[in-house]
Amino acid sequence: MKKTLLLGLTLATGLVFAQDLPKNPEPGKCYVRCTTPDVYENQDVQVLISPAYKKLRVVSATYKNVTEQVMVKASNKILKVIPAVWGTESTSYVKKEGASTLSISPARLASSSETIETKPAYSLWELGAKAPDCASADPNDCRYWCYKGYPAQFRTIKTSVLSNDASVSSNPIAERAGAYTTKVITQPARVEEVEIPAKYATITRSVVDTPATTTEVTIDAVYKTVTKEVLKTKGGLTEWKEVECALLEYTDLNITWNLGSATLTPSSRAEIDAKLLPVLNNNAGSKVEVASHTDARGTADSNQVLSERRAQAVSNYLIGKGINPSRLVSNGYGERQLRNRCSDGVSCTEREHRANRRTQFRLIDNK
Repeated sequence: MKKTLLLGLTLATGLVFAQDLPKNPEPGKCYVRCTTPDVYENQDVQVLISPAYKKLRVVSATYKNVTEQVMVKASNKILKVIPAVWGTESTSYVKKEGASTLSISPARLASSSETIETKPAYSLWELGAKAPDCASADPNDCRYWCYKGYPAQFRTIKTSVLSNDASVSSNPIAERAGAYTTKVITQPARVEEVEIPAKYATITRSVVDTPATTTEVTIDAVYKTVTKEVLKTKGGLTEWKEVECALLEYTDLNITWNLGSATLTPSSRAEIDAKLLPVLNNNAGSKVEVASHTDARGTADSNQVLSERRAQAVSNYLIGKGINPSRLVSNGYGERQLRNRCSDGVSCTEREHRANRRTQFRLIDNK
């Protein structure tokens, strides 16, 4: 954002400014750099509303009736089927095949036993008791070792042995014969062709006697006179203008925003029309900053975005009123410029919070 240059000049300051400052400024007055506006003039132009075109009229074709013979059913052939002649034959077959039956003799087992050595014979050294006449006080003295043998251990288990294994014996069964009767063709079927002649009828149909044609009529073009603005003198040069010093400071707009909203109410638009729009119209070429602030309630990020949306809403309304967008600067300051103590965590009244929710404007340097 460009800073506004305030030129409250006095003879006592003795300051030296840049070469593009106003010529012959008066002490105690304020100036702002403005851009000269473009100058337009009205011109009448002819706009083609509807081009010239041709209008065609169709002259319908004429018809006449003619009669002719047409085939309604083509000649064809029908096929007459002579059925086959059948006879019978007797055929022998094996009704039940020969086979055999099987007899099974199960296996037989006899009782037996088996002795198993469960633990082998073994020997080991064993420590004997202390001799009763030992004079030593040490309990490990006067003792002797014996190498003692132990016999093997056995276990007898009852078992079974195969006396006769299982066996199979076969007994034959004779086959059984049978017979069945079948039908057989003694004379095959045949087909005979019978000729059917074609059928004809007399019809009447319409045929084109005179083809369709068109006639042509030319419709004149239609024009409309429109007045348009044409650039006569290009603006853009900067010049210094004297303005009210109060306009260089922030001026509050009495705008009441709904909670979380950036939509202008009818009363807010009326406030802009009465207070800000005349400043722009009366200071042609000047640039205005629209600044919006929020209270500290809510997050800093959301308040920043909300303030930017509200400032832009005011600018968009002014653009709709015909203000050039290049003359408007929209800035949102969120909760960064509170007017009182009501920062995060501080308990305040609604009236104190309302003092921080504000939208303002001021003239700034148009560079």
